[in-house]
Amino acid sequence: MKKDIPELKVEDLAIAIAPRDEKTPILNGDLWDTYIINLKEEPIQNVMVVSKGYGIINGEQIKTTALRHFFEEIAPLDILKIEPIMTKLFEITNEYWVSFSYGGQLYDKKYIFVVGSIEKINFTPIPFLNKRGVMIR
Repeated sequence: MKKDIPELKVEDLAIAIAPRDEKTPILNGDLWDTYIINLKEEPIQNVMVVSKGYGIINGEQIKTTALRHFFEEIAPLDILKIEPIMTKLFEITNEYWVSFSYGGQLYDKKYIFVVGSIEKINFTPIPFLNKRGVMIR
């Protein structure tokens, strides 16, 4: 029975976090933005993104509220803003669980930005955005 369930691998989808102001990218801006990027040549449908943060700041256990975002469709080779993120949350792990329909199948994947990963040294060009930021594919 378990062998009958196909193991579908998510490809050509990314989550990116980029500063709003390119001139002050080092945690100086209070808000950055989180994006979902469809790098496929076809649209994806029924996209659900659940974001949450967790970790320890100053010895205190922190958990953010889980936020849910739904996009009916993301066009091929397109980018959509998911939500703003406060730079203070870079001190904890930020997780984005993405579920979507593609080709008649349901896919899902967790994108996890661990503590210390959202730093200038990890910046890369973000497709379709003309900005640099941190991206997980």
